[in-house]
Amino acid sequence: VEGEEEKKDLLDAYCVSGPETLRSQKKEGLSPGASILARPREAGGGPEWGQQGLTAAHAASAPQPMKPLKAAATTSQPVLTGQQIETIFFKVPELYDIHKEFYDGLGPRVECWSQQQRVGDLFQKLASQLGVYRAFVDNYEAAIEMADKCCQANAQFAEISEVGEAKLTILTPSPLSSALLYKPVDRVTRSTLVLHDLLKHTPPSHPDHPLLQDALRISQNFLSSINEEITPRRQSMTVKKGEHRQLLKDSFMVELVEGARKLRHVFLFTDLFLCAKLKKQVAGKNQQYDCKWYIPLTDLSFQTLDEAEAVPTIPLVPDEELDAMKMKISQIKSDIQREKRAHKGSRAIERLRKKLSEQESLLLLMSPSMAFRVHNRHGKSYTFLISSDYERAEWRENVREQQKKCKWPGCAPTPGPRIRLLPWSSRHPFSCPDDESAGLYGFLNVIVHSATGFKQSSNLYCTLEVDSFGYFVNKAKTRVYRDTTEPNWNEEFEIELEGSQSLRILCYEKCHNKAKLSKDDGEPSDRMMGKGQLQLDPQALQDKDWQRAVIAMNGIEVKLSVKFTSREFSLKRMPSRKQTGVFGVKIGVVTKRERSKVPYIVRQCVEEIERRGMEEVGIYRVSGVATDIQALKAAFDVNNKDVSVMMSEMDVNAIAGTLKLYFRELPEPLFTDELYPSFAEGIALSDPVAKESCMLNLLLSLPEPSLLTFLFLLDHLKRVAEKETVNKMSLHNLATVFGPTLLRPSEKESKVPPTPSQPITMADSWSLEVMAQVQVLLYFLQLETLPAPDTKRQSILFSTEV
Repeated sequence: VEGEEEKKDLLDAYCVSGPETLRSQKKEGLSPGASILARPREAGGGPEWGQQGLTAAHAASAPQPMKPLKAAATTSQPVLTGQQIETIFFKVPELYDIHKEFYDGLGPRVECWSQQQRVGDLFQKLASQLGVYRAFVDNYEAAIEMADKCCQANAQFAEISEVGEAKLTILTPSPLSSALLYKPVDRVTRSTLVLHDLLKHTPPSHPDHPLLQDALRISQNFLSSINEEITPRRQSMTVKKGEHRQLLKDSFMVELVEGARKLRHVFLFTDLFLCAKLKKQVAGKNQQYDCKWYIPLTDLSFQTLDEAEAVPTIPLVPDEELDAMKMKISQIKSDIQREKRAHKGSRAIERLRKKLSEQESLLLLMSPSMAFRVHNRHGKSYTFLISSDYERAEWRENVREQQKKCKWPGCAPTPGPRIRLLPWSSRHPFSCPDDESAGLYGFLNVIVHSATGFKQSSNLYCTLEVDSFGYFVNKAKTRVYRDTTEPNWNEEFEIELEGSQSLRILCYEKCHNKAKLSKDDGEPSDRMMGKGQLQLDPQALQDKDWQRAVIAMNGIEVKLSVKFTSREFSLKRMPSRKQTGVFGVKIGVVTKRERSKVPYIVRQCVEEIERRGMEEVGIYRVSGVATDIQALKAAFDVNNKDVSVMMSEMDVNAIAGTLKLYFRELPEPLFTDELYPSFAEGIALSDPVAKESCMLNLLLSLPEPSLLTFLFLLDHLKRVAEKETVNKMSLHNLATVFGPTLLRPSEKESKVPPTPSQPITMADSWSLEVMAQVQVLLYFLQLETLPAPDTKRQSILFSTEV
């Protein structure tokens, strides 16, 4: 082929994969394969008629894709042979004819558009001809292979391909062979997305509605039928010469849609952010997704809310419902373990695992409450709910990092077929199907030593999180170390683990100037300086000695020490071996010695917390510094006269931790070993009248020191819950914290020693017992007919009677 004009004609012929030619696309500034119906202005919006695209495509002279190549094939120096042309462009002329007929039929109707206009028959006919696409797909691999061979064997063809790539760089930065030859199937996906949008805006009474539904059904069936065949050769879609569309990050999230929670699977690719819905699995078919919306990374931003903008209302799920889900999960896990031990059939286990999957997905859907918003530059915002600032920061970092690498602005990715070809599509939000009791149960002591790597002096603090039932919970917070680049906290925390597998640490700069507070996602927040996590490996933590760790995060390094104590040992009540002090001594002995009805330590801690801790976020849930707690413990044990001064200078979380430690170290629970089984049976009664009578009679049967101390504490906890809107501690949260502490009975040595494969995990039956203890305390917290200690408060506080 001689001359630039001839090369241009040949290039046009090679590039054609639909009714728009490359020439018309370049002329009108359209992206390759632009639909006759313009793409929605922003993902998730309604469709609009693309008049410009229609006019350009319709007015362009119909290309003859085979003519230049076939003409060259008859010369003495053919670029491609007739057989090569047939292989590379197999069924392309037929596809062109199908689309030309579609466009020719659609053009006049669009020009004379009205609400009564009908287009459904055109789409239905187009869908009925997908058999031609099937033939094209079956030949796809051979076409790619032939095109690659021709490029290697024929310098002229390789040069033409390179010229084509250069001309296509802005429109579609992709190698010709793979990107353009895949356009026909790409077209089906675009049409399917258009059909989705058309149906949204077509009333069921409109004559087009059944026709569009039929066309959509045929198109979806076609795409589903070719998934498995294409997957091996379409593991990634080409988006740039020498690069491939790759999955960078994915996770399950909860999307807030018109005030309702929707479970989504979110994917971050090298060129777009995509939100999909996991479809219900049909027997015999691989798991598939429905693409809900997507945003090209070049169009995505993280919206900062203005003062005037309304923050979406987040529907919160009552803690009682979340607790019920946890109980079901624990029960199902126990059932699975029981079936395994009994060597029952796999069908029963599979049924239980299906139930487990449903409950875990439900918990994942209902538990998160922190907003994460993404914004499309065309004006559409989407709100997700997540459980931790860690995930929110991680997603933002990953997106922003990839956005810096995006060098093809205006790229209009087509995720439709891609989302149905994901090899990871059968994954479930919870990834431990074969180990239903995975995770650690017990207490993790963490010392946050110091941090280095800060570039300027700041007021710095850290928070600690651990996972529980699939989502993360904030458990501890260091003090703010002021005006430094090298904070030395050296603070120890005791964190309760509940099936936990990871410890996260987040480092923040405290913002004291309210005017500088960021308002990301509608929530004022301090600036996150770094984040990192430590995997809690049961084998590594079996050694009870302290283990050092250095967590690297964005140039910052935080030094930690960790030590784990399993629940078998950490929650075991020890018999009283001393008569002095107050910790580990029977409550009756302490009240008799003090000539009081409620131990002095309980009164002092409650008084200090009510003085300055009632509005502390996470009071009783967030761990206090262990060294402060131990100092207070020692002071109370020796009856230090300065204990009240010590308390006034300490962080209020340390005082709360001291009170919890006192009840935890009692040699016998407040509800006594003798009555505990009866409380557990009473809470399970279904008749509310019988339950109330039983529970009140049991309560009044407690020894007087236990009863009066419990009523005093109960009164205090109700006061704390009255400030729930500020401190985020509901009655249920408080019951979760104090239930096991007040009710857990004294235990003998474990009858079932840990196995080598699971040295320090905890049986789910224990979790069920903990749930029952929580329910007992919650019952009394919610019961209005309890004896109100308010009238006796003065006498209880100052009584000197034995």
